[in-house]
Amino acid sequence: MASSAEVADSHMSIGRVFGRAFGTIGAHPALMFGISFLFGALPGLLLNFGLQGVRPSTEAPFSAATVLFSVVAGLLSIAFSILAQGALVRVTVAHSDGAPVAFADAALAGLRKIVPLFVLVILMGLAIGFATLLLIVPGIILYVMWSVAAPVLVAEDSGIFAAMGRSSQLTKGARWNIFGLQLILLLALYAIIAVAGIVAIFAAGGIQNLAAAQQTAGPSLLPTLLSAVFNTLSIAIAAAIQTSLYVELRDWKDGPATATLDQIFG
Repeated sequence: MASSAEVADSHMSIGRVFGRAFGTIGAHPALMFGISFLFGALPGLLLNFGLQGVRPSTEAPFSAATVLFSVVAGLLSIAFSILAQGALVRVTVAHSDGAPVAFADAALAGLRKIVPLFVLVILMGLAIGFATLLLIVPGIILYVMWSVAAPVLVAEDSGIFAAMGRSSQLTKGARWNIFGLQLILLLALYAIIAVAGIVAIFAAGGIQNLAAAQQTAGPSLLPTLLSAVFNTLSIAIAAAIQTSLYVELRDWKDGPATATLDQIFG
């Protein structure tokens, strides 16, 4: 945890963000990875098996049951993903501010914010996507400006547009550093995906054996389970880093806010 003196006499630090993020994971591994698995990776794993069970036939590739199940499965996957994000924000902020946190408190914090977080993600996605289509640079600028909007929404119990405005205010003056941090995080996540793919291929007995298995018996169980493990790691690490970025910017601009933590999540 960074002290007030450390933050007050220095600029926004990428090193402190990573230190805080992995410090949170190291202090609460069961909580962080448990939330990530239960609300992030496990629902996706179960929905994946469910989709395989209702796989459309060549005669009726777009049956009503298949389409309905796919839509419901997609919405449930998004809802659980948002729940995981909100809960992980709660754990990371509590650890950074030196407060205790339990699984039930974290899960409830995420549950309370499912709807506003969903709306926030949709609005940000549309705005960033539209800006990116016009010119890539405006899309990147918006992404950096709103990079801590989700943690703000959960940690400060603010409204959707207030969270976007607060994120813009917090990131001002540090956006090049934030861009570098987001680039590092993106590359790290791609590296995790690449490693997951390589491990899954070798676990299935090599590329040729995997291809033969997919043609005869469908996807192998082991690569699917390995994918869930890597998803668990990715969700926990990404959420911890994004929230640690918020804490770093908040402490840099406002100073630590431990006094109000219980009021926000109470």
